[in-house]
Amino acid sequence: MKLGIDHINYIVRDLYYRGIVIDDLQGELVDHIATSVEKEMEKGTKFIDAYHLVLKSFGQTKGLRSVQQRALQSLNQKTSLMLKNYLSIAVRNLNKHRFYTIINVIGLAVGIASCIIIVLFVFGELSFDRHHQFADRIYRVNTEIKFGGNHLRMANANSALSEILADNFPEIECFARTKSWGPLFVKSANSSENFKETRVRWADSTFFKIFSVPLVEGNADKALMEPNTVAISQTIAEKYFPNGDAIGQSLVFAGNLNHKVTAIYENIPAASHFHYDILVAMAGLDEIKSVSLVSGSDFTTYLLLKEGADAKALEEKFPGIVEKYVAPQIANVVGEDFTMEKWYSAGNRWVYSLTPLTKIHLYSDLMGEVEPNGDIVYVYLFSIIALFILAIACINFMNLSTARSANRAKEVGVRKVMGSMRSHLIRQFLMESIILSIFSFVIAIIVANLALPLFNDFAGKNLSIPTDDLSFYIIATAVAILVGVIAGLYPSFFLSAFKPVQVLKGQFSRGMKSGTIRSIMVVFQFVVSIFLIIGTITVNRQLKFIQDKKIGFEKDQVIVVKDAHLLANNIRSFKEELLLNNFVKGGTISGYFPVAGHWKGGDTFFKEGEKFSQQSLDEMVNMQTWFVDHDYIKTLGMKIKTGRNFSPDFPSDSAAVILNETAVKRFGFSDPIGEGVTTFAGNREDGTPDTESLLAWKVIGVVEDFHFESLRQNIAPLAFFLNENPNGSVAFRFESANTQDVIHAVEDQWRKLAPGQPFQYSFLDDDFERMYASEQRLGKIFAIFAGLAIIIACLGLFALTAFTAEQRTKEIGIRKVLGASVSSIVVLLSKDFGKLVLVAFLISSPVAWYSANWWLKNYTYKVEVGVEMYLLAGASSFLIAWLTMSYQSIKAASTNPVTSLRSE
Repeated sequence: MKLGIDHINYIVRDLYYRGIVIDDLQGELVDHIATSVEKEMEKGTKFIDAYHLVLKSFGQTKGLRSVQQRALQSLNQKTSLMLKNYLSIAVRNLNKHRFYTIINVIGLAVGIASCIIIVLFVFGELSFDRHHQFADRIYRVNTEIKFGGNHLRMANANSALSEILADNFPEIECFARTKSWGPLFVKSANSSENFKETRVRWADSTFFKIFSVPLVEGNADKALMEPNTVAISQTIAEKYFPNGDAIGQSLVFAGNLNHKVTAIYENIPAASHFHYDILVAMAGLDEIKSVSLVSGSDFTTYLLLKEGADAKALEEKFPGIVEKYVAPQIANVVGEDFTMEKWYSAGNRWVYSLTPLTKIHLYSDLMGEVEPNGDIVYVYLFSIIALFILAIACINFMNLSTARSANRAKEVGVRKVMGSMRSHLIRQFLMESIILSIFSFVIAIIVANLALPLFNDFAGKNLSIPTDDLSFYIIATAVAILVGVIAGLYPSFFLSAFKPVQVLKGQFSRGMKSGTIRSIMVVFQFVVSIFLIIGTITVNRQLKFIQDKKIGFEKDQVIVVKDAHLLANNIRSFKEELLLNNFVKGGTISGYFPVAGHWKGGDTFFKEGEKFSQQSLDEMVNMQTWFVDHDYIKTLGMKIKTGRNFSPDFPSDSAAVILNETAVKRFGFSDPIGEGVTTFAGNREDGTPDTESLLAWKVIGVVEDFHFESLRQNIAPLAFFLNENPNGSVAFRFESANTQDVIHAVEDQWRKLAPGQPFQYSFLDDDFERMYASEQRLGKIFAIFAGLAIIIACLGLFALTAFTAEQRTKEIGIRKVLGASVSSIVVLLSKDFGKLVLVAFLISSPVAWYSANWWLKNYTYKVEVGVEMYLLAGASSFLIAWLTMSYQSIKAASTNPVTSLRSE
C-alpha cells in the first residue's frame, strides 16, 4: 500500500519536531520509514499505529541511531549556519533602513546612558555604611523630647545614656560616642602655619572596634585611650607630616593645646554618613563625667549589639530607662510630685529610639545629623525615572518596528511560503533587536562616561563606571540582551503572525490604521515626558519662590569675613577701619547669621518671677540664643516691630534681650516691652539644672520674624543678647558695582591687622543659597532627565511621522492634485499624533498635580501650584511634538505630486 502526500507530510513534520530530520538526511530517512510503514499497513495496521511501530523498531537498530547521530551533527552545523544567517540578515536589514536604525540607536543609547548614570547614583546611595564589618549590628541612638510648644527630634543623646544602656542591657556588646569639636585651627608642633579643620570629633576609644576604619599605623586598641591623643586620617598625616613620621608627633590646636598622634587611619570612604579627619580622645573631655539625662544632648551615640540580638525588642525596653533614670532627674528640678504619667498625659514625649547604621543616610533627617543625608524618596524617584526613560526608548523601537510592518509583510509572507516557521521568524526579528540593543549599549557606556563628570559636578557625587571590573561587562551584556528581547518581543510576535496568503494578495492594513497598541505606547511616552516637565517647573518655581520671598532680612551685598578671632585685639579696629570706606554701609561682629554654615545655639527659658514647677515646665520655651553687637540688626536690614534696638547709650542693655515675634507669642506676652525671661545659670553636681540659680533679662524690643532655617521649617523662637563675640565673624554691608573692589579692600585690611593668617570670606546670599543645595540639584536633575525623555519621545514621533508620510505619499499626491493646500496636508498628517499628545496631557496632569503637592508638603512656606503651570507644561509638550512632526509633514506636503503619482 502506497502512502499519500498527507502521510508523508505527517512523517516529515513529526520527525522535524523530534529534531532528526535535517535537509539532506530528509530523503534518506523519510523513504526508509515510509517503506517500512507501508509494509506494516499491508498487514492491516492503521497508519498511525504502523508509524509508531516502525519508529519503535528503528530506535532499537544501529541504522537509525547512526542516522540520528549524523542528524545531530548536521543540526549543530545547521544551527551555527542559521545563527550566522540570522546575523547577516539582521545587519543587512538594519543597514538598509539606516534612518530608522539611527533613530532607534540614538533613542536607546540616550535612554540606556541615562539609566546607567541613575543606576550608579542609586547603588551609590544604597551602599552607604555597608563597608563596615558589623554594619548589620550597629545602631545610632536618637532622642525625641516634646514639652510645651517645643518638639526636638535629635540624632544625639546625653553622654551618660550610653553607659546606662550598656549597664542595663546585656545584648549591647559595646558603645562609642562622638561629639563635634570645631572648626579648629591646627598646626604641627614644628610649624607656625595654621590650617582650618572642620572634620574634628571627640571619639571614644571603642570607635575602631565598632567601625571598620583600617589603621595604616598604630594600635586600634590603644589609639584613643589617653587624654590629649588623636588619631588622624592619611590626608591629615600627609598635610602636616609630609615626611611620613606622624606617629608620636604632636598637633597643636587653638589655645596651644598639644595632642599626640597615636594612630593614622585610611581616609573614610565617600559612601559613609560621617567623614572625620581628626579623632580626639574622649578621655580628655570633662562632659563625659556628667550623669544627667536632661541636659547636654549633643553626643552622637552608636551601639554595637551582640550577634542575634533583636534591636526592636531592645528599643521596646527604653521606656523603662526613661522611667528609671529620666523621671527622677526631672522631679529633682520641678518637684517631687512629678511623674512621667503626668508628663505623657499633658501631650509631652521623652523617647529614645534606634536607627540602623545602614539606614542613617537615606532615612534620617533629624537635628544634629553629622552631615547632610540623602533621601530614600529621591532614590525611588530617580529609579522610576530611569525605568521610564528606558521604557520610552524601548517603545520607540516597538513603534517603529510595528509601523514599518507593511514593508516587512511581504518578506514574512515569502519566507513562510518558502518553508520558514514562525519560530524562525521570531528568532530573526529578536536577533535584529538584540544587535541594535548591544550596539546602543556600547554607545551608551561611552556617552555615560563622558556625561558623568557633569552629573557629578551638580549632584555633588564622585561616581564612575567600573570599566576595570569584568563583572560590569558581563552584567552589561546580559542587560543589553534582556533589553533587546524586551524591546523586540512584541514586534517579533506581531510581524511573525502575518498570514502569507493575505499579505501576498495585498490585504494588509498599514500605518496608523492598525496601530491601537502603538498609539497607547506613544501616549505613555508623552505622559512620562509631561510629568517630568511639570516636575521640573514645580521644583524651579519653588526655588524662585524661595529666592524672591521676603525672608525678614537683607541678604544681598553682605560680605562675611570668617575666623575673626585671628584678628585678636584688632577685631574692633578691623571693623572701624573698613567702615571709613564709602562703599561700606554697615558692619557687625557676631558668629550668628541666619544662613547655613554659621553658629546656632539654643536654651530653654520661662517667664521671670514664676516658681519653677511642672506647669512652668510645660510653659517653657526653647529658643535660639544669638549673641550680637549693637549694629547687627541694622547691618542685616532687620526691622524692629516694637521697642528699640541695642544701643551704646544704655549700659543696662547687657541684661536686655530682643525677642522675635514667634517668641513673644510662645511666651504669651501681650505687651512684651519690660517683661522678663529667665533661664538656669548652671547645673548641680549631678548635671541637672540648678533651679535656685537663675539668670534674667528684660525685653527691650521685638524684631520682625525672619527665616534663619530652611523654608521647610516654621520660624522658631529666637532671642538676641548683647555680646560682641570675637570668636565669630565680621560682616559688612556694602554698595558697590564692583564686588572685587570690596573683596580687595577687606583683604588688604585683614593682611595689615592679621599678617600671616588665612583670609576666608563668603557672601551672605551665597550662604543662603547653600541651604537649598539639594533642591537646586533636584531641579537640575529633573530638568536634564525631563529633557532627555522628551527628546527620546520626539525622536520616535519624528520617525513615525516620517514613516506615515512615506506610506501616504500617493494619497498626498492625489489630494494636492485635487487642490489641497500644504497647510491642510500638514494638519492631516499631524492631527492623529496631536490627539495622542492631548490625551497624554489629560492623563499626566492629575498624577503630576498629586505628586507636586506631595513634594511641596515638605515646605511650610511654598509656592501655590496654579492651573497655569499645567497649561504651560501641556502647551510646551504639544509645541515640541508639533515642531517635531511639522518638519516631516511639511516636507511630505511640499513634494511635487507628479513625482509620487508617476507610476500610476
